[in-house]
Amino acid sequence: MQIRLCPKCGNERIIKSGVVAGKQRYHCKECNYFFTVAKMGKRIDNYYVVKALQLYLEGMSLREIERILGVSHVTISNWVKEYNLKRVPNQQYHPAYKIVNHSELIHYLSDKERLEGAGMIITELGDKFMVIRWERFKK
Repeated sequence: MQIRLCPKCGNERIIKSGVVAGKQRYHCKECNYFFTVAKMGKRIDNYYVVKALQLYLEGMSLREIERILGVSHVTISNWVKEYNLKRVPNQQYHPAYKIVNHSELIHYLSDKERLEGAGMIITELGDKFMVIRWERFKK
């Protein structure tokens, strides 16, 4: 792997400068910065970012979203801060969710009693669907 730029100043004037912990060390001749090969990190598909933020805005907790999507609650919290999202504080309700496949979704929506007096959002979640439901009126 060829290192082309200094991570501190972005200059191309770098040279090899030994090995540290089994990794090649480099030296920037411009800013005198020493560094090793940059970590690549794990990139999460934007699909999951959008879904996580949608669920957050619907009132789900970060830990619930973590369990559903398999993305760390800390990562989701960082996305919320990065995009400066604020959800409307509402202590009156907490949405209930259910993950279903296509045939279960059709069956779920065919029950008229289930649909009365409730708000509902249906969102795609990979090859399944998530139904987010909350009561509109207190009975």
